[in-house]
Amino acid sequence: MRPDEPAPWTPPRTEPGQPRQVRRILKLFRPYRGRLAVVGLLVGAASLVSVVTPFLLKEILDTAIPEGRTGLLSLLALGMILSAVLTSVFGVLQTLISTTVGQRVMHDLRTAVYGRLQRMSLAFFTRTRTGEVQSRIANDIGGMQATVTSTATSLVSNLTSVVATIVAMVALDWRLTVVSLLLLPLFVWISRRVGEERKKITTQRQKQMAVMAATVTESLSVSGIVLGRTMGRADSLTKSFAEESEGLVDLEVRSNMAGRWRMAVISIVMAAMPAFIYWTAGLALQFGGPAVSIGTLVAFVSLQQGLFRPTVSLLSTGVQIQTSLALFQRIFEYLDLPIDITEPERPIHLDQVKGEVRFENVAFQYDDKSGPILDGIDITVPAGGSLAVVGPTGAGKSTFSHLVPRLYDVTGGRVTLDGVDVRDLDFDTLARAIGVVSQETYLFHASVADNLRFAKPDATDEELSAAATAAQIHDHIASLPDGYDTVVGERGHRFSGGEKQRLAIARTILRDPPVLILDEATSALDTRTERAVQEAIDALSANRTTLTIAHRLSTIRGADQIVVLDSGRAVERGTHEELLEQGGRYAALVHRDAQLEPTRS
Repeated sequence: MRPDEPAPWTPPRTEPGQPRQVRRILKLFRPYRGRLAVVGLLVGAASLVSVVTPFLLKEILDTAIPEGRTGLLSLLALGMILSAVLTSVFGVLQTLISTTVGQRVMHDLRTAVYGRLQRMSLAFFTRTRTGEVQSRIANDIGGMQATVTSTATSLVSNLTSVVATIVAMVALDWRLTVVSLLLLPLFVWISRRVGEERKKITTQRQKQMAVMAATVTESLSVSGIVLGRTMGRADSLTKSFAEESEGLVDLEVRSNMAGRWRMAVISIVMAAMPAFIYWTAGLALQFGGPAVSIGTLVAFVSLQQGLFRPTVSLLSTGVQIQTSLALFQRIFEYLDLPIDITEPERPIHLDQVKGEVRFENVAFQYDDKSGPILDGIDITVPAGGSLAVVGPTGAGKSTFSHLVPRLYDVTGGRVTLDGVDVRDLDFDTLARAIGVVSQETYLFHASVADNLRFAKPDATDEELSAAATAAQIHDHIASLPDGYDTVVGERGHRFSGGEKQRLAIARTILRDPPVLILDEATSALDTRTERAVQEAIDALSANRTTLTIAHRLSTIRGADQIVVLDSGRAVERGTHEELLEQGGRYAALVHRDAQLEPTRS
């Protein structure tokens, strides 16, 4: 880890109480309470209709058939058919609405997490593996799909069915009902234990999936493939991935088998309950107890069998909810991340930005545990002027450049744009005013035109051509078979380093910012390519305030002022000629640069 980088990010160690977490989950459904009310009505109607069938069956067995009443038999049979039809229709409508609500909640969660991450400071992303972020959005939220789309409705549906069925059973025979429900508390206790066990395993499983996602993202990117093959580590990486996958296999098996035998015992006992009821009714009759009619007994067993499915489902739903709490907790960790960089309550908007940048006694450090990265920086760059910052690795140069667009916020002093603290400006003003071209050019896996229009979505083809011409890349693009429709490939790997840099410059020209930050934009290029890119940079820098973080000193000799950073402090400043005359650190850097120059050509 470099001296000026923050420590790796770890999730906050907060364990929200389960009642609070449940309330927070329920809050996600609040915008859809109208639709959920409709689902509740459908569930209630379906439950009531379904318990009517055993009573119709009782009348058929005790009255219609023994008394030979064909008309009543036909009416009761038609009622049973109608009950089945209504139950099915209500179920389909209930599933449609509940699934729609669930998917909307999933959408809200994904959007909320993505939006939260978009507002995080650069420090968070330098400390977090990309695969970890992707896993939270894809795997964790995806793993909650069953819960938010069907579990909530299943809970209400099964609970309503259980209550309605028990009421109907009591109406038929309260004594048999008591016998049927004796073991229910034990079943509830078992399901809670199983749920707690699966919740712990699910937390471990999701962490392992995040590790695997990070490994895949890093090792199967274009850069990762190139590095792995050229270093002869392809087999080693495969072996490492296999070990991580093996760990996931064990967790998946444990997750699926957790409490499986205990739940199987519940299923066996409940499936055997009809035989127990027949046996109990027979013994009661034999020992002089109250007689139970055949119709009542059959209807009661039918209700009990109807009770079996929702009860087991209800217990399983409880297990599923407890398991999902682990996923919700991981999502809430991201939603609860503190946002370091925010707009003030009343941000200042600048319609016209001249471009004066000023550092006033600026200090910066990542946290209380790390030392200062910058300390006591006082620099003024007039509108249209140029500043170059040089210094050894770890001197704080890149951090210095990140303070102007608020990728980081100062921890002491202030940075101003046209006399206004950048922390008081709205994000739109900062985005319009400041353009950044860095050493690590990022291009999307899209066409050249789409990559350029990322800076200006409504740019015309003529504006694209003009920007590319200014960046000295138009002729190359035009020579490609698909021209501006050419797909650049993952991270722009179909283009050379110099070509990618010029595409980035064209993109910035299209945005036309009054302040330009060049963060070692040519340090990775050979001398010949550097000259071409430097010409494009010169065209871009004209009439703009330019801050250049320089690695090669030959590119900054014409800067209005040069500042040498060392250990976070400005130890020298002046023009190229003035600093050479001083014979200090800048002169030593120029001498070293001159010795290395032949090796770069």
